[in-house]
Amino acid sequence: MLGLMQDWPLLIHRIIDHAAAQHGRRAVTTRRVEDGSIHRTTYADVRRRALKLAKRLAQDGIRLGDRVGTLAWNTWRHLETWYGITGIGAIYHTINPRLFEEQLLYIINHAEDRLLFLDLTFVPLVEKLAPRMPSIERYVILTDAAFMPATSLKNAVAYEDWIAEADEDFAWAAFDENTAAGLCYTSGTTGEPKGVLYSHRSNTVSALAWNSADFLGQSCRDVAMPVVPLFHANGWSYAFSSPMAGAALVLPGAKLDGASIHELLEGEGVTLTAGVPTVGSPFSNTLTRRAAGSRPSGAFSSAARLAHTP
Repeated sequence: MLGLMQDWPLLIHRIIDHAAAQHGRRAVTTRRVEDGSIHRTTYADVRRRALKLAKRLAQDGIRLGDRVGTLAWNTWRHLETWYGITGIGAIYHTINPRLFEEQLLYIINHAEDRLLFLDLTFVPLVEKLAPRMPSIERYVILTDAAFMPATSLKNAVAYEDWIAEADEDFAWAAFDENTAAGLCYTSGTTGEPKGVLYSHRSNTVSALAWNSADFLGQSCRDVAMPVVPLFHANGWSYAFSSPMAGAALVLPGAKLDGASIHELLEGEGVTLTAGVPTVGSPFSNTLTRRAAGSRPSGAFSSAARLAHTP
């Protein structure tokens, strides 16, 4: 005997649908890669643009199961790519730019990425590698016409020009919740890097777990800033858990130095941040003195609470 409650697959696009419907005006704030200025948008607009992106990917022939690479920092555009890619059943493949060049070539070629989204920071690197990445058909540079560089990359286009060729009149694709959604390779193994596939279901369940009271306890009253990169271990689920909870997002872009992170923590009213312990070391003592008075200076402390790996 089956229950009669709502029965629908745990697909990632339902998270951004929920965020847009219930928390549509919550802010998504980014330090832009191009010039370090602050860009502000909302979950409602992220969903709208992700629909445009999904439609544009479909126009380029990207289909269910195709791999789409992202070589990018934490920004609103990178967030949009995840939802747009998975919204048609394709797989976002996050690429860690800190790997050796031969490792980068191996994982991109092994994944057989068909399209690569990349930030301006990585254009010189990708130009160097491109002749040895035969599967990639187009390079989409995450910028607008004003900052678009001259480049030798094949079929290169500015992101804003590219998605402007589609509108948001698009229906998310339907498929099984165990369909692959994300691909991440680890170099912390013997031999060549090993790829791990996340499913729509696993990402959704992970986001639910991250938001539980005994983990992060994230809510719509929080302002979350993931310093952990989206290319590292699925960004510790922040791309999914924060929209699910309705927490505002602050994305630091390429500037991960202590002063820049501190500025965002204070200026944007961040209540929850995340990164490996070394993230806090450049400014932990300053934050501790300001927030805790006589608290021992060895701890990371501020108005924000910090999640990190052991």
